[in-house]
Amino acid sequence: MRALCSLILLAALPLSLAVKSHDFKTCSQAGFCRRGRALSARAKESDSWTSPYSLDAASLALSPDQASFTAGVKSSLYPDIKFGLDVRIHEDGVVRVRMDEINGLRKRYDEAASWALVSDPKISHDIKWVVGKKEIRAKYGSKGFTETVVLNGQGLLHMEHFRTKAPEPPKVENETTEGNPEAEAAQQVLEVPNPRAWFEGDTEDAYWEESFSSWTDSKPKGPESLSVDINFPNHGHVYGIPQHASTLSLRTTTGENPYYTDPYRLYNADTFEYIADSTMSLYGSIPLMHAHSADSTVAVFHAIGSETWVDIEHPSSKSTRTHWISESGILDIFIIPGPTPEAVFAQYSKLTGTQANPADWSLGYHQCRWNYVSSDDVRTLQKRFDEEDIPVDVFWLDIEYSEEHKYFIWDKKNFPDPVDMIKDVEALERKMVIIIDPHLKRVSSYPVYQEAVDRGLLAKQKNGNEYEGWCWSGSSAWVDFFNPGSWDWWKTLFKTNALGDGKFSWTESTENVYIWNDMNEPAVFNGPEISMPRDNVHYGGWEHRDLHNINGMLFSNMTSQAITARSDPPKRPFVLTRAFYAGSQRFGAMWTGDNLGTWEHMAVGIKMVLANSIAGFSFAGSDVGGFFGNPDPEMLVRWYHVGAFSPFFRAHAHIDTKRREPFLLDQPYKGIVKDILRLRYSMLPIWYTAFRESSVTGLPVVRPHYVVFPQDEAGFAIDDQFWVGGSGLLVKPVTEKGVSEVSVYLPEDQHLHTQVYYDYFTHQTYRGSAKGKNVTVPAALHQVPLLVRGGSILPTRERPRRSSPLMKKDPFTLRVALDKAGNARGELYLDDGVTFSHQQGHIVWREFKSEKQGKGFKISSHDLAKANPSEAVDGVALTTYDPANAFARSIQDVRIEKVVVLGLPTEPSSVKIGSEDAQWEYTPGVAASGKVDGVASVLVIKDPKASVIADWQILIA
Repeated sequence: MRALCSLILLAALPLSLAVKSHDFKTCSQAGFCRRGRALSARAKESDSWTSPYSLDAASLALSPDQASFTAGVKSSLYPDIKFGLDVRIHEDGVVRVRMDEINGLRKRYDEAASWALVSDPKISHDIKWVVGKKEIRAKYGSKGFTETVVLNGQGLLHMEHFRTKAPEPPKVENETTEGNPEAEAAQQVLEVPNPRAWFEGDTEDAYWEESFSSWTDSKPKGPESLSVDINFPNHGHVYGIPQHASTLSLRTTTGENPYYTDPYRLYNADTFEYIADSTMSLYGSIPLMHAHSADSTVAVFHAIGSETWVDIEHPSSKSTRTHWISESGILDIFIIPGPTPEAVFAQYSKLTGTQANPADWSLGYHQCRWNYVSSDDVRTLQKRFDEEDIPVDVFWLDIEYSEEHKYFIWDKKNFPDPVDMIKDVEALERKMVIIIDPHLKRVSSYPVYQEAVDRGLLAKQKNGNEYEGWCWSGSSAWVDFFNPGSWDWWKTLFKTNALGDGKFSWTESTENVYIWNDMNEPAVFNGPEISMPRDNVHYGGWEHRDLHNINGMLFSNMTSQAITARSDPPKRPFVLTRAFYAGSQRFGAMWTGDNLGTWEHMAVGIKMVLANSIAGFSFAGSDVGGFFGNPDPEMLVRWYHVGAFSPFFRAHAHIDTKRREPFLLDQPYKGIVKDILRLRYSMLPIWYTAFRESSVTGLPVVRPHYVVFPQDEAGFAIDDQFWVGGSGLLVKPVTEKGVSEVSVYLPEDQHLHTQVYYDYFTHQTYRGSAKGKNVTVPAALHQVPLLVRGGSILPTRERPRRSSPLMKKDPFTLRVALDKAGNARGELYLDDGVTFSHQQGHIVWREFKSEKQGKGFKISSHDLAKANPSEAVDGVALTTYDPANAFARSIQDVRIEKVVVLGLPTEPSSVKIGSEDAQWEYTPGVAASGKVDGVASVLVIKDPKASVIADWQILIA
């Protein structure tokens, strides 16, 4: 940012055609959201609106080092109710603002941050708060002053305090009150104007009880909602707060002519067949919002676990107002100052952690449906992939593998030999992923349920009895993972060897079985909004309403830890989750849920993956082909292109759909899909390198334009094309029917306005401009618009294999795409892809460079790990790195088998590897003519005999 950052504290379900919207609340049907929006409406209608909350100056206390302060907050409406404010600045500039009720009748839920954060942030001792007559201010950053984030600027802060329910007024049976003293007194009370109506409204709206459809939510604690406005006066775009099927740049929900009429809702819900353009809540919630302008990027993270609605308004094209309304919890806002996208990602990931470095095989292709029905079905599936020579890494089993949906327990009629079946899959270096849902069938013969009962680990009703709901298992119970007693017990269930004490463990499994956690919002078929009642009670006495959005994260996080703990030495887990919260990225992958096989769902899936990625959760994807429906071959081919350029790549389908595995397609579709899958596998080194960067820096694996080109305003709202890590790959999947070409936006670059882009397949060239430029790129059915930005070097593995582990010793091809100055750069990161030995420095991390040298060029390889000992892998510094580490020695024979150089100005006179002549071929380029772009020259250097782990150089004269 050019100006300094400033914080201002101002005073079994049937198929249907679409989602059943009536199953889910709108804001007007949620009492606390209704109250919050009414507060905002009254504020807008009043010319003299003033927040009733103010700092109690007499209570203000600076910490001894003046790095933080606390203060009392009082309300002019409720003088006897006390609140406490705590403000501190972290070492990286993040500002944390907390506010809670002090000595209230009850305690507000204040544990959301403890589940999301990786550790307690360290307070800065370099920044001091200054107390003035009218404000408390801390300035930091460069010279100048620009408001970036304003809390309570519109005076909408409201923390509904705990109170005692007032007795009902006496009933008056006579029509007249005359001569009845009690009735006359009651009537006088009713006629006195409510002095707080201007702020809280003139009625107690759903304070103590609320009904929706056939359910009644008792509210024994009464009203406890939290409302706060967070404004970005100099940022015209906001992003984030996933998960929603909507655009990346969030649209207006209030003000003049809003695009949506309801706020964005964060309430994890089983919203199957969801609408492709809506603010409805979906399966996960991350209360993180980015705000962006050409000058800076900032963000806010509100650590709250209850249902939350967010209104968005753009009073001008350069500013944004937001209003956050939550059902319960404390104010716990982290203001992330940036001022660049890279800084925002670093600051947020320091809070909640980075995307976990995944197992390498998990980046391959995953084949799933509900359901592969038997052991023989799985074996036939594998056989057909191999007969067609189509690569695949993982086969999945949905709920029908289990006996009566008792997870961990095989249906022996259809899966009589589960371990043998799994080992048949393993024989070709493949894995299996098997579903474990959170609902436990309530029968004593099911050992998992009975052990949970015996240990007292199940979620409770409000009366303290075991909660019973209905899900795939029928009558079901749910483990309360907020209970620490559940944690070690859950890990024992996944042990593949018997424990010896008579307790259950999953012995009919192997260490190559990984886990899919579905339905963990939690989904309850006969519950309110297809979920758990809000007045259920969890460990510690907290109501479900307080922590609903965190609930699903704990289930998948504990499963991930269980998978890690079952092996010795530990192996990297793979757990796919449907529900998630801030911090879920530390433990696995997510997918966008039960989408439909429509073009609209294909398109919005890209936007949803981008939104999740900027919110820290990069390992994301959508069901290829759509979960519901039967896409025609054209749509299915296009969807495979979308999947091949998603971090998580899985095909999945509903039980009532026709089978659509790639080998079942007719030609030419089968051949096209096969080529797409091979393209994905050839690029696995690029994806794995991007994940390493994400695991260290927090930068997303797939990146929207505003992240890569933060000053190019024309790209701020683009969300149908994106970048793969820092590789220089720009992709725009086709998401419309009957398309043969598409328009691709080439962003502005302040330093290289006319940067060249190369078509990945044809080497056709395109050039940008100082103001950004749209170019037309061919997009026949077999083509995906894929451009390589000049200045990039891409490492790929081109030999087709049946699964990715079979590629570990394969040679590499380097694609060198020269920029207009003749330079290029790329990285390659490798480790064993399975264990955690990379944390001890057992890695290969190389930098490839092309540099103009006189009239020629030099292409070289360097050891990045050796050059950057302060760098880290999974948070572990490389100070112990040894270039001759065990992993490097294990691949010392892996070589670079080909170097392809694009964009040489003339044919070389010689090409040397060190001092020896190399074999090479040169194809001259075709110059651009008028409006027709040219084709780049191509130099192919054959088998340069360069080791992937060694330093080397190629000289092109």
